[in-house]
Amino acid sequence: MTAAAPLLSAAQVEGAIAIARAAAAAILQVYDGEFEVERKSDASPVTAADLAAHHLILDGLAELTPDIPVLSEESAHEVGFEQRRAWPRLWLVDPLDGTREFVKRNGEFSVNLALIDDGVPVFGLVLAPVGGALWHAQRGGPAYRRDGDAEHEIRVRSPAARPLRVAASRSHFSEHSEQFMVRAHRAAPDGIRMVSLGSSLKFCRIAEGELDLYPRFGPTSEWDTAAGQCVLEAAGGALVDPQGRPFRYNQRAHVLNGDFVALGDRGLPWKEWLDG
Repeated sequence: MTAAAPLLSAAQVEGAIAIARAAAAAILQVYDGEFEVERKSDASPVTAADLAAHHLILDGLAELTPDIPVLSEESAHEVGFEQRRAWPRLWLVDPLDGTREFVKRNGEFSVNLALIDDGVPVFGLVLAPVGGALWHAQRGGPAYRRDGDAEHEIRVRSPAARPLRVAASRSHFSEHSEQFMVRAHRAAPDGIRMVSLGSSLKFCRIAEGELDLYPRFGPTSEWDTAAGQCVLEAAGGALVDPQGRPFRYNQRAHVLNGDFVALGDRGLPWKEWLDG
């Protein structure tokens, strides 16, 4: 199947990368000093770094693609579904994904930018402020990792490694996740090796073949997954719901995702591990 023409020009991709890097620099400026942690209405943490990155990204995207609206975690409450359902195309942004990891100062947080077209992520960018690694892709691939000015194409590992390398959320590991891990360990040749990691970096590690699988049970928000999904799909992997359907975005009044499995090797029998 022939890949669709990319929606963003090369210049626009570089513009999005520059915006994400500016946001990362603002995040690190806060990270390197003392900061306060406040709580939003859902009890999730927010810091000055989240807000600084949010404003930089909104201003940058308004200049880069003035005709495309932006839905950011830090301003989503200002936009009703009746308004955004009329957007055929939008930016879906998490200015600082992994605020809990930011607060813990473990470096496992990211900047997420995704361009959504008719519900489908067609461009995704994930940047790790600590270390500076950046992953990006347009729908249809290829996917890339960039470190400084050096860039190379990335690809999932298929068939998966033995033992299977399974990502676990650093701050949101549930009993359901543990049960899945137990069933996978029993069924997978040579068992599994569990790797705890924060934020959307898990998708990128699968995309570059360093991890194989990431099951997530419990709510996430659309801006948590869209950019990583695009990168992972472009690298040959998938992010699907328990029925095997890829996530779509901006389709519902709420912005919460359901359960999902992200995988590099699409042939893994992951459905058999859902319920034993």
